[in-house]
Amino acid sequence: MESIQEKKKVSPKDVFMHLLAIVTLYVSAVTLLVLLFQFIDIAFPDVLTGGYYALQGAYSTIRFSIATLLVVFPVYLFTMRFLNRSYEANPTKRDLRIRKWLIYFTLFVVALVVIGDLVALINSFLGGEITTRFSLKALSILFVTGSIFFYYFADIKKHNTE
Repeated sequence: MESIQEKKKVSPKDVFMHLLAIVTLYVSAVTLLVLLFQFIDIAFPDVLTGGYYALQGAYSTIRFSIATLLVVFPVYLFTMRFLNRSYEANPTKRDLRIRKWLIYFTLFVVALVVIGDLVALINSFLGGEITTRFSLKALSILFVTGSIFFYYFADIKKHNTE
């Protein structure tokens, strides 16, 4: 009976806002990583793929990434602000199933990305192929995904959600 009552608390608005928050988070994180990768590629060019055309592609990607971040990240911030106000007004909303599922799914995805990143980093190191470019990209992934993981993990611990 408890799950029936909990399901009644979830409105279409709740589902929409939580999905919007998580999708804009994912898009922002991927776009930020693409942007960082392009800056790394410009700062440490690959001699095999370098040249004018490679730079033009990088600049085009940078423009698109900045445009995406300028639109999507504020939507994420607005959505999270709206949700946090909703949680303050009604603390039981923190226990919505949609919220829990999306947070744990996000933690799962981030953990897999970090594990894969560390495996790739160690494999490259053991193969003697570690470069500044690769190291900076791996650190970028660890920073972005680690930030997301620790933010949501701390949120879970702070509010004792299961």
